[in-house]
Amino acid sequence: MTEPGRRERKKAANRQALADAAVNLFLERGYDAVGVREIADAADVSVATLFKHFPDGKEALVFDQDADREAALVTAVRERPAGRSIPQALRQLLHDERSRQVHTDPRFSEFRRLIDTTPALREHFRRIHLRHENALAAAIAADAGLPEDDPAAQALAHFALEAVTLVSGRDDAESALDRIFTLLDTGWTAATQN
Repeated sequence: MTEPGRRERKKAANRQALADAAVNLFLERGYDAVGVREIADAADVSVATLFKHFPDGKEALVFDQDADREAALVTAVRERPAGRSIPQALRQLLHDERSRQVHTDPRFSEFRRLIDTTPALREHFRRIHLRHENALAAAIAADAGLPEDDPAAQALAHFALEAVTLVSGRDDAESALDRIFTLLDTGWTAATQN
């Protein structure tokens, strides 16, 4: 794999600067109190550059890792080690994601609260979540040799992604996540053996 060129690195740096500036401003003043011009100014880029990187608008700035997360979900299914079930692979990915967020980002709970209390962000998150669920379900179905619209594959994708929401805020989040994925793994194994 080749190293990205200077232009690609500059684009990535601008994109990250915009996302970071947006989240910082939103956390400080609230989502509705911040305009795109302020975000562009804080990142030292033009408004046109902001919209080149985030054509879907202000909401997309909060979910700048969206495409990477979707790719990671699909990769967890397609490139899992031999002998590891799909639910086990998803459990590991979601555990790693959650661990990174909770343990390395001191403002993670503020960030979650921002999404939960802002209608535009909640709706944007819902649309992203549905797209991720559909991509994950398609990868699961393809891996299992099932039709793309297989209800068991769709259910596994849905409940795997919902598991993180179900354990959010629990003192025993890790053991709760383990219990959920044990159930999903047992059910998936039974469903694919019939």
